[in-house]
Amino acid sequence: MGGSTILKPIVSKTFCSSSETMFMVRKRPNVINGGGFVVMNLGQKVVFSVDGCGILGAKGELIVRDGDGASTLFIRKKGGIVQALSFEKRWKGYLMDQYEGTPSKLVFSLREPIRSCIAVNTAIKVSIAVPKEHKDWDYEVRGSFMDKSCTINDRRGDVVAEVGVGLMKSKELYYVLVKAGYDRAFVVGIIAILDNIHGESTRC
Repeated sequence: MGGSTILKPIVSKTFCSSSETMFMVRKRPNVINGGGFVVMNLGQKVVFSVDGCGILGAKGELIVRDGDGASTLFIRKKGGIVQALSFEKRWKGYLMDQYEGTPSKLVFSLREPIRSCIAVNTAIKVSIAVPKEHKDWDYEVRGSFMDKSCTINDRRGDVVAEVGVGLMKSKELYYVLVKAGYDRAFVVGIIAILDNIHGESTRC
């Protein structure tokens, strides 16, 4: 008999599933409703949506909402002179306080390498903001998000999620397969940042 799936919450255990989950991501046109994208299950029900600068009116800021439209994650690109002089740009993801409607607890950060490194598919590192054994990074993005052919892996190399186009052959509509136990909101947050880094639907 197989053991039960271990849940690995980062945003919340409510976004973890004991089974593998397939989602479809559809970009929203900037000219119609401010851009961003929606994440649907196979029944075409929206389970997440992401707003970028077309809706928020600010560059380098993203909001991940759940299927009911409640703000779940606020993501911001770190700024300042230290950032400008750095070889890396850093994004930070915060839980949203459901009562105040403001960012509260930091849950993860993502290091965006310089543009020339992205061109050669350097792995993008992600760190979670809880006490952990490894101080450097916990997850990484491998492959090409621009080509919709990449994976999110943990430090051991296990696949957390896969991004691809399958038979659709369209970068406007692609799939995300989240492995059992992993936090789906966390995965969507990473995809939102990748979308913005590559100048896609969340970026003006």
